[in-house]
Amino acid sequence: MSTQVDPRFQQAVDLFNRRSWYEAHDAFEEVWHETAGPDRRLLQGILQIAVAHVHLERGNLRGATILLGEGVGRLSAAMPGDLGLDLPLVRDQARLRLEALQRETDPVALPIPELRVHS
Repeated sequence: MSTQVDPRFQQAVDLFNRRSWYEAHDAFEEVWHETAGPDRRLLQGILQIAVAHVHLERGNLRGATILLGEGVGRLSAAMPGDLGLDLPLVRDQARLRLEALQRETDPVALPIPELRVHS
């Protein structure tokens, strides 16, 4: 089954966009374990961005910085439409938050990463 049509994938996207970060991570991880090829790397990047936000919520800025960096790196070659999503958008939103953390500033005013369907 294609990742994009897997109902678990759609549920994970919904959880991510509702900012249910921990649950989104779990949902993406379930699909990730069953995925091979380039989609696997992209899914891992998305779930790392979700976990980074769990760390942010818990005040673990170091963990958030590390995982945002990993997630952004895994999405570095993402193209619009990969996984049916605008992954460059979520990558760039996560990168802005990463850069704020690296400057030791609060990323709260920056856009929160969102998984939008690529049109």
